[in-house]
Amino acid sequence: MIDIKTPEEIKVMQHGGKILSEVMWEVCRAAKPGVSELELDEMAEKLIRQKGGEPGFMKVPGYHHTICACTNDVVVHGIPTNYRLKEGDIIDIDMGVFYGGFHTDMCETVKIKSQNAKIKNEIQIDDFLAAGKRALNAGIKQAKAGNRIGHISQVIQQIVEKENDYSVVRSLIGHGVGRELHEEPEVPGYLEGSIEKTQLLKPGMTIAIEVIYNMGKQAVVYLGTDEWTIVSKDGSLSAVFERSVAITEGEPLILTP
Repeated sequence: MIDIKTPEEIKVMQHGGKILSEVMWEVCRAAKPGVSELELDEMAEKLIRQKGGEPGFMKVPGYHHTICACTNDVVVHGIPTNYRLKEGDIIDIDMGVFYGGFHTDMCETVKIKSQNAKIKNEIQIDDFLAAGKRALNAGIKQAKAGNRIGHISQVIQQIVEKENDYSVVRSLIGHGVGRELHEEPEVPGYLEGSIEKTQLLKPGMTIAIEVIYNMGKQAVVYLGTDEWTIVSKDGSLSAVFERSVAITEGEPLILTP
């Protein structure tokens, strides 16, 4: 069952989303050579609590961190480690905030660079990340009342796979977000079947739109060292871009700008 939020509830989510996005951009700026994934995690928790929120991911049974830190071929659910970032790495930082009884969810992928060194395959990496950002922005624009989930899915897949030579991961998708971190409806980054058979978007729905994609093939596997970390099967780079969005009577409302 899809939970429709009231305008007042969406305002609460908007405030929580503001906390999340502020912390996200601070953490992204801190992701530099020599900084460890655990240091980013600790920073994120401290900042979220200082701003009056709670780390949403810590409410997931069995997960004890504020962020998921997914470096290079790690796709999702990467548990932060003592690994120190290096020039040329990419890391997607996935983070949630729980505020006022509601969750918001956000992910950004950044390239680790240095002013003093030329990164190997820099242009290739830049193109890869730019495609994901374009796909996310295009997907958000489709998040309007009267459209369907399939409109979001279709445009993400078109940009990632048809305009570029990358692969949308099929086994990992976006989702509703609100009272729970993961709610209905499912929001795939690819379209199977007809758009008309996908969920109709209505005002008051709140969804997390995710672009989850690999530079290589779309297959993913568990890393094997824990029950969380998922990596690309072929070892190719992976990236995720995600925003929480509210469906309104007008334009989409990005809760985590």
